[in-house]
Amino acid sequence: MTDQPEILELIARYLNNPDDEDFKSQVDYFRGQSVENEAFFKEIEKVWHLSGKSALFEALDHDKVVSKFQKRISATSKDISNKKAKSVFGQIFRWSAAAAIFIVIGSFAFLYKIGVIGEKKEIQYLSDALPGSNKAVLVLADGRKISLTDINNGAIAKEAGLSITKTSDGQLIYTVAKEAAGSESSLRGAFNTIETPKGGMWQVKLPDGSSVWLNAASSLTYPIAFSNGKKRIVELKGEAYFEVAKDKLHPFVVKTARQEVEVLGTSFNINSYLDEPTVKTTLLEGNVRVTADGLPAKVLVPDEQAVLSNNEISILKVDAAESIDWKNGYFMFNNEKQESIMKKIARWYNVKIEYANPSAKEVTYYGSISRFEKVSQVLRKFEQTGEVKFEIDKDKITVY
Repeated sequence: MTDQPEILELIARYLNNPDDEDFKSQVDYFRGQSVENEAFFKEIEKVWHLSGKSALFEALDHDKVVSKFQKRISATSKDISNKKAKSVFGQIFRWSAAAAIFIVIGSFAFLYKIGVIGEKKEIQYLSDALPGSNKAVLVLADGRKISLTDINNGAIAKEAGLSITKTSDGQLIYTVAKEAAGSESSLRGAFNTIETPKGGMWQVKLPDGSSVWLNAASSLTYPIAFSNGKKRIVELKGEAYFEVAKDKLHPFVVKTARQEVEVLGTSFNINSYLDEPTVKTTLLEGNVRVTADGLPAKVLVPDEQAVLSNNEISILKVDAAESIDWKNGYFMFNNEKQESIMKKIARWYNVKIEYANPSAKEVTYYGSISRFEKVSQVLRKFEQTGEVKFEIDKDKITVY
């Protein structure tokens, strides 16, 4: 099947009727023809779920929409060879799906991982900003501060029989020395803190074996020994993803300024920035119990998110993997407002945000963008929607 809008429509009809054997066999054949086709199908499937499932299907029933795509695709095809046309096949499809959803949703815009096919008029910015990277400061129990960015790999500190090592991949690992094993009284009551600045992130393996990934402008305070009580208690400011070592006798507790999360052994993400109106706890594996002052406790199962807002905890069904796209190198937006997105950009690129028009804060988006592009490349993706424009002046971004 070579008619590209026809294939897009076939996939939409299959997603709307997954039990239809005829649709399924045709889509399976298309997916099996190449790696690019399979990757394209997965992208459209993801768009389908993010857009409320029926939006793409409804858009494809409008002749004007399909006709518009045919003209765009025909114009693009004249400028490329047949061989190259196959290589951008999936990109053309992604653009078509994005545009279809945009027309249906109206003020919502779908951001995709590649640029728009066709003519591009790139805006020239006065300044630019590099993406964040592994940057953090370790605060030891005695108050010493160690820049983890600047220090060489290997053993970086020892305190009370505990060795702290920085690995080649930027991870921090705690190891109890042999001579101190079994006698941890000297470690009790001592805490370390890892602080990431704006434009920084870091991974740490705690003394109990739990792994934590800290997002930008965040901090984690934890005891250097968890043997002084029944619970393993840490304090978080900002955002972090946790993979907790299982220990049924010692529940793991994450305290933030507004709530407390208790687990036995699980994987979850907490977004608790003080400049955000909500605290979001998203469970990937296991189970957690979320509590806040004066509110009934809520127990989450995988792919659920607890949202603490206005002194109330709501439980939402979500794709939990999206909550850690930041850890995997992406900004993910699912009907997210510009104001919330720009806060993420401000933390990661260490810039200030101003709004020339307050209404720009309310524009909403779907999709994902790499966190490892320059800020100008990220902003251009937003500008391609036609909803906003930006000006970059040194460390300040103005939104129009």
